Order: sequence, then C-alpha cells, then structure tokens
Amino acid sequence: MAIDTVSQLHASLRVALRVELATIPPYLYAMYSIADRSSKPALLLRSIVAEEMLHAALVGNLMLATGSDPDFTNHDLVPLFPMELPHHEPVLELSLSPCSQSLIRNVFLQLEAPDAGEQPLVAGDFRSLGQFYNSLEGGLKLLAVEEDLFATPQVDSQVSGSAYSPVHLDVEESGGLHVVHDLETALGATEIIVHQGEGLTTERWADPDHHELTHYYKLLQISDRSSPLGAVLPVPTNPRTSEYPADIQPVSDLFNAAYRHLFLILNDLFSASADKEQFIGDLYTLMNQVLSPTAHFLTSHVIGAGFCAAPTFELYELDRDQPHRHLSEIAGEAARLHPQLGGVADAIGGLVR
Repeated sequence: MAIDTVSQLHASLRVALRVELATIPPYLYAMYSIADRSSKPALLLRSIVAEEMLHAALVGNLMLATGSDPDFTNHDLVPLFPMELPHHEPVLELSLSPCSQSLIRNVFLQLEAPDAGEQPLVAGDFRSLGQFYNSLEGGLKLLAVEEDLFATPQVDSQVSGSAYSPVHLDVEESGGLHVVHDLETALGATEIIVHQGEGLTTERWADPDHHELTHYYKLLQISDRSSPLGAVLPVPTNPRTSEYPADIQPVSDLFNAAYRHLFLILNDLFSASADKEQFIGDLYTLMNQVLSPTAHFLTSHVIGAGFCAAPTFELYELDRDQPHRHLSEIAGEAARLHPQLGGVADAIGGLVR
C-alpha cells in the first residue's frame, strides 16, 4: 500500500517503532535463558538486541524529522506477550520463550527473513520487514517532492553520537545513530535498519568489509547448530508476575518497573531540553546495572514444577510525578528481601531524579 500523505507516513513510522520495540523482549528473554552468558549464541542475541535498540532510535529520529513525535510514554509500545507482530502477513506470534532451535527457526528467522521482492503490500500488511521499510522509503521519496517534509526536523530533540556504541559481533561500519534532516539522511536511516536486520535480498553481511553478519545470518548460526546452543535454563513461556512465589514477585516488579523507567528516560532523551549525555548514561546504567543483574537473579531461582523465574516484561505503571522515587522504593523492597540486589538499588539511586 503506497504512502502518499504525511499522516500515512507518521502512522507507518508509529508502526515501525512498535515493531522494533516489540522484538526486543523476545530476543532478551531467549538470551537470558541461555545458561552460558558468554557463549556465542548468547552474544549473537545480545548483538541483535543492541541493533534493535539502535533501529528504534533511528525511527524516533525519523519521526521527529518529519514533524511527528515518538512518545515513548505510550502504553502501546509496551506489549503484553504473547502478541502478534503488527501488520505482518501471515500472522507471526511473538512470545517470551526459552531459546531453542525451533524458536529461532519458526519465529526469529521468520521475523528477520530477507525480502524476496515479489509480494506486493496489501492493505498495509507486509511479509517482511524489508518490504515494510521499502514502503516507508517510497513514501519518504514521494513526500519529499510534494511536501516540505523536512521543514522543521527538530534536530535538537534527536539523538546521535554516544547514545549508541556497537557491542561484540557488531561493527561501526554497518551503521550507527545519526541525525535526520533531509531525504538523504532519512533514507540512510532506513537502509541501516534493513541492512543490519534481514539484509538486502540475499546479502549475508551488514557492513562493506564483511565483518558483521546480518541478523538473519546471525540467527542462522544458532538454527543450523554451527554455534551450538548448549544448556538452556528451564524458564516458562510467557510468565506472569502473579504466578511467581511471593518472595520473587517484588523482584519481577523491579525488573518491569525498571524496564518502564527505561521508556520514560527515552522519552526525556528525545527532547530538545534534555541533558542528553546524562540521560544516555542513565540508559546504560539501567540496562547494564539494573535490568541485566535483575534478570539473572530471577533466572537463578527455581519457582516450582522444574521452572526458573524470568522477566515477564509486563507493563508496570510508575508514579507519573515521581517515577524515580517510585522505582527506588520498589528496588528497596526487593533488596530488603534479597540483599544480593543491593547493588541494583544503589545503581537506581544514582539515576537522574
């Protein structure tokens, strides 16, 4: 379906943001379930998560550059699993599931499948992310001619530079975070998203010098066992905090509240008045010193019936006026019950208030 109005473009960019953010929890959950955190499959999934976050940020810049607003406070951006990938045809269900060859083959490889190019978009649905972004590129090109599409690109609100650094198995040459202010930089953003994800048609590599594989071919290494998966923790599929033992529920709440706070910080970051370096630092603190250790604490606890706990990625609504204080209180309660989480509580205490 052609994008020929600015309102259609903004609606499609909102879908793009939902899609990019919806993929992160399933990838993280699969990564958390791998017993050896330093194994090649765990590092491959981590590298994909890092680039999915980059893609979400690039979409945020695209939205601002064309006169829209990413609004990371929107509840629609925090999906409840299981869920259907928005506008994908055929239906592709995303779940929080332990890592397995079948999960990689039947879900993740379908999600990152290269665009064969022969299927037209029908009623706004897409068969591949490449096809979807090709439609966005067509809309950008058309509207850049017909409208003054980049008249007010809101550059001061956009994010670039130190907000993104490649992790292991990713390289800078495959693309990074840049400001969007005209058609060329807009198309550059969509090319990075497509090229790093499923690649361009059958291209295996995300960078010109062939140092980084696309997401599809990273995942294929796990699926075809060239990077053996190894032991996987017995985490449940699509867990709920309410199903956990009473002493574990506050830890699950802590993870969900911190994940929600990450979205609130993103919303502040994409603001002209933001102290961007401070908020970028807070994002990395949340990811590395709060979410990661809390997730691994959960997966180290047996909850019965042979299962371990794991993050549930449920929406936890923080106090609108004092979200940091609310998060600190949740962390304090979790640390009171489990002193091993004292470092997590301390890290939260150092965030911007």
